[in-house]
Amino acid sequence: MAVILAVGLAAVIAGARSFAAIGEWAEDVDPDVLGELGACGRWRGPSEATIRRAFTALDGDRLDKLIGAWMRTRVGKLAGRHVIAIDGKTVRGAKAAGATAPHLVAALDHTAGVVLGQVQVALKSNEIPALRTLLDAFDLVNRVITADAMHTQTTTASYIVNRGGQYVFTVKANQPGLYRRCKALPWAQVRATSSVDRTHGRRVRRTIKVAAAPRSSTSPTPSRSPSSDVPAPPTARRVSNSSTSSPRWRPPRRPRPRSPPGSKAIGG
Repeated sequence: MAVILAVGLAAVIAGARSFAAIGEWAEDVDPDVLGELGACGRWRGPSEATIRRAFTALDGDRLDKLIGAWMRTRVGKLAGRHVIAIDGKTVRGAKAAGATAPHLVAALDHTAGVVLGQVQVALKSNEIPALRTLLDAFDLVNRVITADAMHTQTTTASYIVNRGGQYVFTVKANQPGLYRRCKALPWAQVRATSSVDRTHGRRVRRTIKVAAAPRSSTSPTPSRSPSSDVPAPPTARRVSNSSTSSPRWRPPRRPRPRSPPGSKAIGG
């Protein structure tokens, strides 16, 4: 089974997008490559039928958890801490006839850029409870969790803090009281950090400022209500993006023919 999984993974990385394509890749690949993937002796690659049976019988959730647990032992630290980003994406190309494409919430390691775990969002639900389900498998002590404004919720923040972690959340209008107080902070005095991304044919500069979010004077215990502001130790961030297209080669323009001196345009 391990060899079949390795062959399937290598084939998908090489561009295969179906069981038939994986079988063709396994049939045509060099024997030395199969050896690197765990095949012994003169063993040929698995057939399409074998690959299909193996992957159909596989418990995908269990495999996902095992791989995530293994990856969590291979990640690095930023400033002495593990930093985990939470993000949700709809899976492209996975929509069955008459069904909704699956939506996943994933945990990404900031240092290695690898997925440490993911869960599927249940139908008639959203990412907010799915985040807590995802993080149940993580040790959050001395971990920093980053997430977008959807997850700036009291229940999520309390969950992370109560398990020994910390968080950096984006504050937007879904938390109006906290948003107003954050907007009044002296952002001009907060140090900014910038990075430039030149992928996808464009140049994007992302600038971020992080500051402790002010607490409400009227809500000394904000964790008591799901609709109240995020409890301490809260951190707010201001993010700005500036995008410009990367210079691309264009053919030179042909000069327009000029009329001789004294000529006039003739209209119909």
